[in-house]
Amino acid sequence: HGVDPISTLDSTAKVALLCKVEKLARSRDPRVAQVMAGLASEYDVVLVARADGTLAADVRPLVRLSVTVIAEQNGRREVGSGGGGGRFGLAYFDDEHIAEYVDQAVKAALTNLEARPAPAGEMTVVLGPGWPGILLHEAIGHGLEGDFNRKGSSAFSGRIGQRVAAKGVTVLDDGTIADRRGSLNVDDEGNASQRNVLIEDGILKGYIQDSLNARLMKVKPTGNGRRESYAHVPMPRMTNTYMLGGDKKPEEIVASIKKGLYATNFGGGQVDITSGKFVFSASEAYWVENGKIQYPVKGATIVGNGPDALTRVTMIGDDMALDSGVGTCGKEGQSVPVGVGQPTLRIDGLTVGGTA
Repeated sequence: HGVDPISTLDSTAKVALLCKVEKLARSRDPRVAQVMAGLASEYDVVLVARADGTLAADVRPLVRLSVTVIAEQNGRREVGSGGGGGRFGLAYFDDEHIAEYVDQAVKAALTNLEARPAPAGEMTVVLGPGWPGILLHEAIGHGLEGDFNRKGSSAFSGRIGQRVAAKGVTVLDDGTIADRRGSLNVDDEGNASQRNVLIEDGILKGYIQDSLNARLMKVKPTGNGRRESYAHVPMPRMTNTYMLGGDKKPEEIVASIKKGLYATNFGGGQVDITSGKFVFSASEAYWVENGKIQYPVKGATIVGNGPDALTRVTMIGDDMALDSGVGTCGKEGQSVPVGVGQPTLRIDGLTVGGTA
């Protein structure tokens, strides 16, 4: 893409776009008390020249629109957010996309107004498609990066060829998907992006590699050598990391829960690479009993162990989706844009640290 998104709209037009977002959000429901909208665009031109004669270039436009809504009712205030983007010009944000992000944010805020405290304990958790793949990115993806595995400090170190997940679980990292936030034509060392199978039908197949770690581990680089900018060193980093879909209908998966949590959106999370332990907060979640959604819950945190959680996947939906294009990943002080994705998943025996 040769589109420089920064110059595709002048500043007046950018402000007008944000005003349109605000107006639309306020028109959706009288309880919408506050709207915050942000528009980001960047245009990176990358040239790589290496001692071995490698010459490579990439042109990387990137845009993102984010919407946060605060809704108020009877003195209670709740927040919801939405947004998206990718490697486009700003024309990507047409009325349809704006409405999608606004509706996402308003729905989340209004849902949270009705939310009750989350029950705690060990239970079945169903994760929705798309952005909840952030859990996969954090709890699994980082542990599959070459540097951690070369040093033996990942829960996945030395386990190539072994079963690390339930049957049916296939995890990819693919930097070649057109226009995605995490996509690259070449990585920051000049290696072509590729579609890497990390876990296939539950078996560990490979790691995410840059040139240095690939050489030291005597394997080929995988096109994952990334750096925040020329001022940083490259390291193995994810691009678009996602789990392939299965054959179950999402409705069927929710209907299978006796008692449990259905989490459709996530806020932040943390992971300890060595142990694989993670903790995540669900920003939109529902309590399910006897296969029926009962009510929204607030403040649910999901606690588990990445490698262990993968073995507890019991149902995989046919609704694989990538996130809408909002992810940024931090590692050792460097931030890079990434994509995540997954279908609806049922995981048995996760710990929910509730508010109840």
